[in-house]
Amino acid sequence: MNWSEFFHMGGYAFYVWGSYLLTFVVIVVEILTVVRCQKRLAAHRGADSKSTKVRSNEETS
Repeated sequence: MNWSEFFHMGGYAFYVWGSYLLTFVVIVVEILTVVRCQKRLAAHRGADSKSTKVRSNEETS
């Protein structure tokens, strides 16, 4: 078997490599979505803790 036969996958190359490509794209999008959500959550938590500190300072004054 040579590389050309391997990449042609017995005539199913479009289906096989298309499936690999689609899977890769979905995984990358999933990773980027998770990272973006984590950043947003961290920013939201930071904003919550700052507003809580401001409120607690106002109550003690």
